[in-house]
Amino acid sequence: MRKHLTVLSLLSLLVISTFAQQATEPSKSTPIARPRAVRFPAKVCTACIRAHMEFLASDALRGRGSATPDELVTVTYVASELRQYGIEPAGDDDGYIQRAQLLTRVVKGPPQLTFTIPGNGTPQPEVTWTHGSEILVLHMSQAEVSGPLQKIDLASGEQKVKPGSVVFFKTKEGKNPRASMIAAVQAGAAAVLASEYPSIRERWEKISRQLPQLPSQLKGNAEEGLGAGYNLVVVSQTAAPTLENVPEGTTVRLAAPTTTSENSYTWNAIGILRGMDPALQHAAVLFSAHLDHLGIGEPVKGDNIYNGADDDASGTTAVLELARVLGAGPRPRRTVIFALFGSEETGGLGSSYFREHPPIPLKDIAANLEFEMIGRPDPALKPDTVWLSGWERSNLGPVLAAHGAHLAGDPHPDQNFFARSDNYVLAKKGVVAQTVSSFGLHSDYHQPSDDLAHIDFKHMNWAIGSLLRPAQWLVNSDFKPKWKPGGKP
Repeated sequence: MRKHLTVLSLLSLLVISTFAQQATEPSKSTPIARPRAVRFPAKVCTACIRAHMEFLASDALRGRGSATPDELVTVTYVASELRQYGIEPAGDDDGYIQRAQLLTRVVKGPPQLTFTIPGNGTPQPEVTWTHGSEILVLHMSQAEVSGPLQKIDLASGEQKVKPGSVVFFKTKEGKNPRASMIAAVQAGAAAVLASEYPSIRERWEKISRQLPQLPSQLKGNAEEGLGAGYNLVVVSQTAAPTLENVPEGTTVRLAAPTTTSENSYTWNAIGILRGMDPALQHAAVLFSAHLDHLGIGEPVKGDNIYNGADDDASGTTAVLELARVLGAGPRPRRTVIFALFGSEETGGLGSSYFREHPPIPLKDIAANLEFEMIGRPDPALKPDTVWLSGWERSNLGPVLAAHGAHLAGDPHPDQNFFARSDNYVLAKKGVVAQTVSSFGLHSDYHQPSDDLAHIDFKHMNWAIGSLLRPAQWLVNSDFKPKWKPGGKP
């Protein structure tokens, strides 16, 4: 597939996004009355869903890369749709868009891995291994990370990873350990090392000429967004025996020289539908999704655009459809916020900025439903069902299910999905925030093949439509979800 689009074509796509007049807000002198109970006649708009997906997951947006001009085009489109649906702006300068400045960190020289081999009561010199020589740094999220060494022999079966440790995998003969390395990161390892394997030896020289790229950070915010780091290192065949003989618990440090600049941004689209019931002014509902993806990347079968149709054009489309339906009906009793976040893929930067700059106080948001990857059914569930991450952590899922939502618990607890989407950023601050998904661990995840051709629109239309009535009930109810004991992260 060709991957080119003229500037004129892109501008044409933007021009055809229409802006309808915003619904007027009652004056402050107008008495606010509790709305009478109404039926919910709205149906899902399958044409709207298809239209959003055809634009958001198109080659025109070049994969909606985090903190890129393509992300800005995406957020502008989403803002225009919110205005068309009568949702009020809740971003910067009386508009829909929030802009967050990022700190770009650039690695200036080869990263180094250092540790000291204990001696018999005598000081020992520090061992230093350098990227491109004894080690290859495949991925680095932090300029410096350290922790106690934990050694795991993959040939003897998986072992439980100690959070905060630097895990060293002795690999099976001829096996690629990358899946085990990623699993160790998800289990809380500070960094993961693995002895070299055949496929990496073939690319050793090429990778050694490249320095790792560090993800951007929010300016002025030292708090973590999603995850605690993602650091993967391969140890050469000649160096690995040295590390195998180092005692467990030895401090291992990975560090790289860096510079920082303030030359990039990420963007959110934020809209608000203000509630009519003063008794529920401190119980808002937030519907959210992330609008970014991986952008342009390494070609796979000649395709270098990572369209992100399921991840997460599908979730963005779900939030827009909820905005369309709720914006067309009577004002809800609760305030409803619609938030489409940027830069989720690089650590939840957009949602972290929203957390620090919400349109209403964060303590006044009673519930957050994030929508992530609903474009395909999960074979681990029975048909016509989606799952809610962290089901066992709160009473939100069971109550929604009692009011018609076809929700079940996450069938993949080992993947820790509760902590892998924007909901987690807010949950850490106390908001009962969970993710609706039907991600079935498909092989197109984070690949160029996550495109429109692989979306199951019948499932997606059903998934969004099945949540309209439960969502309408939620935004008009007195229900305030609570964490169960031990459920709050």
